[in-house]
Amino acid sequence: MNKVFEAIASWWEWMVSIAMNFQFKDAVDIIIVAFLIYGVVKLVRETRAGQLVKGLFLLVILFIISSYFNLVMVSRVLAYFFQFAFVAILIVFQPEIRKALEQVGRNNVGQSIAAVVTGRDRSYDRAQIRKAINAVVDGVGILQQLKMGALIVFERKTKLGDIIETGTQINCEPSGQIVGNIFFNKAPLHDGAMIIRDGMIHAAGCILPLTKNTSVSAELGTRHRAALGVSEESDAVVVVVSEETGQISVAVNGVLARRFTRDTLRDVLEGYLIPQEEASTVRRKFGVLKSKRTVKK
Repeated sequence: MNKVFEAIASWWEWMVSIAMNFQFKDAVDIIIVAFLIYGVVKLVRETRAGQLVKGLFLLVILFIISSYFNLVMVSRVLAYFFQFAFVAILIVFQPEIRKALEQVGRNNVGQSIAAVVTGRDRSYDRAQIRKAINAVVDGVGILQQLKMGALIVFERKTKLGDIIETGTQINCEPSGQIVGNIFFNKAPLHDGAMIIRDGMIHAAGCILPLTKNTSVSAELGTRHRAALGVSEESDAVVVVVSEETGQISVAVNGVLARRFTRDTLRDVLEGYLIPQEEASTVRRKFGVLKSKRTVKK
């Protein structure tokens, strides 16, 4: 009994010592570690890494059991496996790790740090962005009437240079007529995607990655799958016009919403692309988009 009281007293003295020596930097240290743990847990829960963790946990248990019962062969095999497991995880889960790091870089803290390090301000020319939005809405209206398809990508914080290289760089002022001409079904660049960067039509005829989501509706064509694919791998806002129905769809963060009118399309694009309006407008307008969504990651 005395040992129990001694252990409690020792633990209490340890806690008091920590409390007396606790400093502001310790609080910052705890917050950062908690944030990192939260990020790792979130990544594990939302990706294939969850199954990996379960498998590794079972292997660790097997290693402990084999060591306890002196199963030499099993212990050595598992020991060699654990030596190279870290490198194997980096290779197998490279897409998930890349996506997690991109999300860190896309948040406000990451952007602020990037601005300080590079000396560049990430502020937007709102008038130019609004001009691009109006051009896309007008061009989409033209294409709807003609029953011609379109795939338009608004680049945001994640640069799409590798995708732009697959197409033809244009770098011209946006207008509804130009959007319509590019996607006219006899035009040489109509099959690919248009990339809008900083409010300018930067490239056309670009090839986008297709979605890896196996639960996508079978009725969705290649354009819609490409829109989902690039929205899964970046923070781009993607507008799709169906060639068969003229229906307008929008893909953001791996979610595809359909049946937009020109007015609701304008509202959603302004909400996502004009920073000052983003916080309030997207919450209001994205409710419309969520109610229409057909695919979720």
